Amino acid sequence: MRRRRMNQLYIGNLSPAATAQDLRQLFGERQLPLPGQVLLKSGYAFVDYPDQNWAIRAIETLSGKVELHGKVMEVDYSVPKKLRSRKIQIRNIPPHLQWEVLDGLLAQYGTVENVEQVNTDTETAVVNVTYATKEEAKVAIEKLSDHQFENYSFKISYIPDEEVSSPPPPQRSRRGGHSSRERGSSPGGSSQPKQLDFPLRMLVPTQFVGAIIGKEGLTIKNLTKQTQSKVDIHRKENAGAAEKPITIHATPEGCSEACRMILDIMQKEADETKSAEEIPLKILAHNSLVGRLIGKEGRNLKKIEQDTGTKITISPLQDLTIYNPERTITVKGSTEACSNAEVEIMKKLREAYESDVVAVNQQANLIPGLNLSALGIFSTGLSMLPSTPGARGAAAATPYHPFAQSGRRRTGSSAYLSSLYGAPPAGTFPHQHPLPEQEVVNLFIPTQAVGAIIGKKGQHIKQLARFAGASIKIAPAEGPDASERMVIITGPPEAQFKAQGRIFGKLKEENFFNPKEEVKLEAHIKVPSFAAGRVIGKGGKTVNELQNLTSAEVIVPRDQTPDENEEVVVKIIGHFFASQTAQRKIREIVQQVKQQEHKHAQGAAASQHSK
Repeated sequence: MRRRRMNQLYIGNLSPAATAQDLRQLFGERQLPLPGQVLLKSGYAFVDYPDQNWAIRAIETLSGKVELHGKVMEVDYSVPKKLRSRKIQIRNIPPHLQWEVLDGLLAQYGTVENVEQVNTDTETAVVNVTYATKEEAKVAIEKLSDHQFENYSFKISYIPDEEVSSPPPPQRSRRGGHSSRERGSSPGGSSQPKQLDFPLRMLVPTQFVGAIIGKEGLTIKNLTKQTQSKVDIHRKENAGAAEKPITIHATPEGCSEACRMILDIMQKEADETKSAEEIPLKILAHNSLVGRLIGKEGRNLKKIEQDTGTKITISPLQDLTIYNPERTITVKGSTEACSNAEVEIMKKLREAYESDVVAVNQQANLIPGLNLSALGIFSTGLSMLPSTPGARGAAAATPYHPFAQSGRRRTGSSAYLSSLYGAPPAGTFPHQHPLPEQEVVNLFIPTQAVGAIIGKKGQHIKQLARFAGASIKIAPAEGPDASERMVIITGPPEAQFKAQGRIFGKLKEENFFNPKEEVKLEAHIKVPSFAAGRVIGKGGKTVNELQNLTSAEVIVPRDQTPDENEEVVVKIIGHFFASQTAQRKIREIVQQVKQQEHKHAQGAAASQHSK
């Protein structure tokens, strides 16, 4: 029923004399035969179409253009007011309008979560847009309706939001249960869980780009139509480069079919121009995913090579920079063999990506409002650098991020970090320095991972320190057989978050942990000895609550001798988000204790002075 509802149309401004047969005849004359029942009311009617293409064609052909019994009909999607939510459809978009321009226009009215092009038979483009809130969608509809771009006037409609129109059944077993959307499709339901958009990224020789596009864009148009895909050829990237990236958004099968067609086009062009014997397939993949593609001791890659009869090589780590986190997977073999290898390679990369997204989403719940994209420390298709506010593409160094949802509003990390860390505003203490307080965290990593963190000639650790804005040093080994090394990170809270996040990410990327195993590290922070009791709490209550809240193991050794600064160590063991949440909560407790001590000291001084 959901599919049927998606394409139900409302026909308004009908004459009282209009009949269902009149509507059938009118629609039929315009090659828009109505397959189902016509539900006629007084002055309006409802009809159903089997798919969105037919619905769009009916709206474009009839609405505001056709008279019936002297009245001009209105045709639009049937979306009751209570179901008007975050999703809208924009039609009559100029076919030559660049995505960047459209993204910028949409972003003026709110945070765009998704922009999806609809494959239609119309000459103009159609997109479905999902805003973060229904209020933003409402503003977009008001502002963009009949918006003029060159000689085109945008046409906009609400479209049903499945999350609103198909609410989950009530949970009888408990209050506040998860919705069926969070758990996946309901048993026996026809709907599928929403598939993550994991695009195929390819590199193609620049000389073949023209053949892939075709005369007047016919080849690429035919390709996208046949494969139900959206294909972006980034011709303006890397001007003068020998190769250009192509991004294909589609189902896994659609990506593979589009890839096969592109390989065929390039091979045919090469044969005709005698420019090359065999065109290799080049796939771009984020470095964080490549380790799991390779597999332990290269087993996954070897199996793909054996099964498909191809030779696969991967560009070296040295080619990576913080501006270019992608590696090139080169596949050599026949077109058929390369196509088969692409299916297997993308399957492995997709599994790794989906696993990371699930883990990140689960962990992000520990820190409400966490914006991973703004921080730029995680690798799963997220920015490697904190983005600067402003127009998309304004920063020359900002790389293309294929996984970022179109039009998503970019924000810096500082604003929400201050709320995340609960740092008191400057001036809470009379002599507080306005700069953020420097924190020291000792993070313990496997000894064999030290080389990866340092990098060739110390390049990686230097880049990391610059990126995070922190001092990062690796302490000498405690002995020849030490299994762990201590990384000393000094910097304010935001720098700690970035530096630790990238270290956790690096260990995952370089396969120092099993692909299905969470990276858990031990971190040590120091707290004043007079505050240690408060961290533990009466009968261990506070520390137990901390562990329940954060999922980290928190240990305050009882028999510690305070150091020269009258501080003791608190040990925190857990995955990144757990560790970060625990660190911040402990710092909050210490800050509260310090404030109380300061007030107490002030009170005592005032009392002494009055005497």
